[in-house]
Amino acid sequence: MRLIQYLEEGQPRAALVESNDAVRPIRLDGGTYALARLAIASGQSLSAVIEVRLDDELIDYQQLVDEKHLLPPLTHPDPAHCLVTGTGLTHLGSADARSAMHAKTQVSEAELTDSMRMFKLGVEGGKPAAGQTGAQPEWFYKGDGGCVVSPEAEIPVPGFAEDAGEEPELAGLYVIGDDGTPWRVGHAIGNEFSDHVTERFNYLWLAHSKLRACSFGPELLVGELPEHLVGTSRIVRDGQTLWEKPFLTGEANMAHSLANLEYHHFKYPGFRRPGDVHVHFFGTATLSFADGIQPRDGDRFEIGLPALGRPLRNPLRRKSGTTATDVKPL
Repeated sequence: MRLIQYLEEGQPRAALVESNDAVRPIRLDGGTYALARLAIASGQSLSAVIEVRLDDELIDYQQLVDEKHLLPPLTHPDPAHCLVTGTGLTHLGSADARSAMHAKTQVSEAELTDSMRMFKLGVEGGKPAAGQTGAQPEWFYKGDGGCVVSPEAEIPVPGFAEDAGEEPELAGLYVIGDDGTPWRVGHAIGNEFSDHVTERFNYLWLAHSKLRACSFGPELLVGELPEHLVGTSRIVRDGQTLWEKPFLTGEANMAHSLANLEYHHFKYPGFRRPGDVHVHFFGTATLSFADGIQPRDGDRFEIGLPALGRPLRNPLRRKSGTTATDVKPL
């Protein structure tokens, strides 16, 4: 089951994806968030809540795209109550990259970089047995719901940014129940989007490099996620493919289990605040930046994972200059 959200008379409306051409609206105000809250409160599965509220009429999927009515597939009515975060150094990558990574870990502990040490921790302890705690991953904060851009909408780049690069990833989407229990609503394609030049200068600037916009969707996969997923990341410039590369994700291609990444995020009480939405990116192994690509204004990022529906597409838009922020004394 896959869902989208779209704007209907200025309000979010969820719909079931019937095909690449049509979606079926769900009769409940408040979109996916309201559906999830109702499922939690009633003790029903999300699919059960949806099935009894499906509209009889289909609407045109492409028309929603063309009219720019698509929304991220899960949003909070108050963006300040949506927390956007992620984990890095989680993926093994392709077989060649995996071999290279393992070779680099076969050196003395003193020779390992901090990043390689973190990667090695994940390889050795990122998939613990049931009931055990695994290795803690790298973690970062991106912002609240205000940093999330809708599918097909422009991803803004601040004037102070050194780079504007895609990061094709899986995103986990969650709603926190009234008792503080995190509930996984589903998964979506994500473009975590970062400033890799800033990050490369010094890894202590990683936190700065992640404070950028991002996007996820357009569809939300409800139910079991395949362990092995093959996708394609692409940059289109002036109607032509500038760069394209396959990428692997899913637990079979990761050093950490998703459960381990979820545990280390939600173990903090501040991330279990009732009613909040969480968007958590699970990391990537493929970047155009690694191939020397420099995206520019107007380029379009396209990230496809067929198992999760339509590709996520966003054009790039640079903002001119920087706006000084004056801090005034009271």
